[in-house]
Amino acid sequence: MKHDGYNEFRQRGRFDFPIEFHHVDRHHPRFYMPYHWHMEYEIDLVVRGSVTLTLNESQVHAEAGDIIFIRDGVVHGGHPETTDTIYDCIVFDMKKMLAGSHTFQDRIEDVLKHVTLINKYLPASTPDIPRLIQHLFRSMKEEHTGYELVVTGLLYTFFGFIFQQGLYHEAASLPLREHRRKRITQLKQTFQLIDSQYQQPLTLTDLAQAANLSPNYFCRFFQKITHHSPIDYLNRYRIEMACLKLTHTNDSITEIAFSCGFNDVSYFIRLFRRYKETSPRKYKQLMKEGK
Repeated sequence: MKHDGYNEFRQRGRFDFPIEFHHVDRHHPRFYMPYHWHMEYEIDLVVRGSVTLTLNESQVHAEAGDIIFIRDGVVHGGHPETTDTIYDCIVFDMKKMLAGSHTFQDRIEDVLKHVTLINKYLPASTPDIPRLIQHLFRSMKEEHTGYELVVTGLLYTFFGFIFQQGLYHEAASLPLREHRRKRITQLKQTFQLIDSQYQQPLTLTDLAQAANLSPNYFCRFFQKITHHSPIDYLNRYRIEMACLKLTHTNDSITEIAFSCGFNDVSYFIRLFRRYKETSPRKYKQLMKEGK
């Protein structure tokens, strides 16, 4: 899954078919998913293994065959539980693809306006939907003639099954929604700082100030939502940026370490081994071989 920063404002797919498909395994530079958000909807399917994702303030554990639905604007990120995990996903502009003058427009509009919230976790045992999503993803991957019509039709069918099976709920009251929105906004401000300044020295105080919180409260707040300490998360993000550079540039290990915010190459290599279970040099070679 390719992420271009925490706040992903960019074109998905083609202008006339705004949807992207991503296949992610342990060799993918973003196998570990940094926290980010975008204004499109996302559907993830665990193909093998298991993943744990955090969506705003809730955590979801999904295993092979399970589906995760992520609405627009939700801060999400997480990690595979095993190195053999594989997951697929689509990211799509729901308004452009599905909203229009249809008899069911009101239902789609309620989803877009967050009046109706689709269940974020759809287990493999859910009737009809897992097989439909597998068909949809296969169509996106193979891109046979007419696949755009097939994919659009399957998306409509997906939401039809959602409403038919009652796999949704009404949004919380406005005061509660506003309280949650404020907390997530604070979190986004910290993520934006990390995204734009990860190459520079960053302290716990810097991260806390971005969220307008005291360092002590910020640590508890951040840990509760992400299940990582702020500094551990910053280091993980820097390692993910290093993975991208190891894959897409010819920079040396030392150059990459310094460009990702590390001022000690030995420390960078130790952290890389801890998070990736291999050395930066071996990782670079693995990516070059395309394994």
